[in-house]
Amino acid sequence: MTGLPQAVLLRRGAYHDSVTLMRVSRTLAELPGVEAAMVAMATDLNVSILREMGFDVPESDPGDLLIAVRAHDPDAAVEEAGRLLTAVDRPRAAPEEQPPLTTRSAAARGPADLVLVSTPGEYAFFEALDAIEAGLPVMIFSDGVGLAQERRLKELAEARNVLVMGPDCGTAAIGGAGLGFANVLTPGPVGVVAASGTGAQQVTCLLDWAGTGVSHVLGVGGRDLSAEVGGLSARRALRLLDEDPATELIVLVSKPPSPEVARAVLGQRLSTPVVPALLGTGDLTQAAEEALRALGRAVPEWPSWPAPPGARPAPKRIKGLYSGGTLSAEAALVAGQGDFVDYGDDAFTRGRAHPMIDPTLRAEALARTGERDVVLMDVVLGHGADPDPAASLAPAVAAAPGTVVIALVGTEGDPQGLHRQAAAFQEAGAAVFTSNAQAARHARSLV
Repeated sequence: MTGLPQAVLLRRGAYHDSVTLMRVSRTLAELPGVEAAMVAMATDLNVSILREMGFDVPESDPGDLLIAVRAHDPDAAVEEAGRLLTAVDRPRAAPEEQPPLTTRSAAARGPADLVLVSTPGEYAFFEALDAIEAGLPVMIFSDGVGLAQERRLKELAEARNVLVMGPDCGTAAIGGAGLGFANVLTPGPVGVVAASGTGAQQVTCLLDWAGTGVSHVLGVGGRDLSAEVGGLSARRALRLLDEDPATELIVLVSKPPSPEVARAVLGQRLSTPVVPALLGTGDLTQAAEEALRALGRAVPEWPSWPAPPGARPAPKRIKGLYSGGTLSAEAALVAGQGDFVDYGDDAFTRGRAHPMIDPTLRAEALARTGERDVVLMDVVLGHGADPDPAASLAPAVAAAPGTVVIALVGTEGDPQGLHRQAAAFQEAGAAVFTSNAQAARHARSLV
């Protein structure tokens, strides 16, 4: 640790959601003179991280807020953190108008269509349980929920005739309303059941580019089609979409599933045709193309932007630096070689923002690659993601010693601007593809 002074401020009972705190932490860390900054709820995990960072953390409870800064002027940085948090605070309601403090009391107070749980994983089970017992479908954005707990929640949901999306469900869209990491999609006839967030984003973005919109995206969590969970949520989600008059075709997206579970899920009797997009049996682009053909629609040429000409040493190996686990797994399968790292894995998001929000770790990894590397990476657009990923990553791409190939997952309607992002990465020297599978094939062809 350096000798810079530090300041740690404890605010009792001052709750803020994790995404807000991660953004405030990132803003503080980028201020001149700030060496380290973290603004987080005082969970055991966050307290241990702060202590590992060298901060003196006072006694606290998980419902308390910690602001920790090491800087040339830590008091000024803490004051700025307070200003940033105040800017996102809503005015406090009168005592009789205070919002309910639990999911159970909120469900009892008024009508609701869906409960979204985004708490630390050790608390998510109980909030989701409240929702199910109230007869409400629930989307569990949180990760860190045990496998046995997931199975139990989904068994209870089946008995209550409601859907559990998640745990670790990062992407959903209900009637055009995006939840979590969500692209701007045209309404249309395709429903998606997804045991993969970025997998769903890839398929729906390709369909959107082809002029075929989406009715709903029902995320079910990446472990749903495992032998332990048995596809409980996928089965219910397929039945729900089968009953939806706006859905003419369903795509089932999953990381490599249990073969027995996949057969059982796909073996349900439905009146709506289902196109499987299961990694290990094909790639996501092929599944999107199959869906288009099943609807009698043309398959377009997927947009790509070639790298600017320039002399580079002949590449010898592929290195995958991914933010999406399914996209990383797909690229590794298609490329058939190379070293792939999923920076969205829990091991890398412990105490820091997801790489779709914060590009720091991947920018640092880019700088460590060699001139004989083909670096294959994804950039995912949409609501919830980095508002301008090229602003942070394009300079790192330009400075990378090797060859960079980017899978750009997004739509024309996304706030980051698909073509603007593609142009910035191409100008930085990368080859850019809207199909992750095509990006992986291109990387393979270079080695």
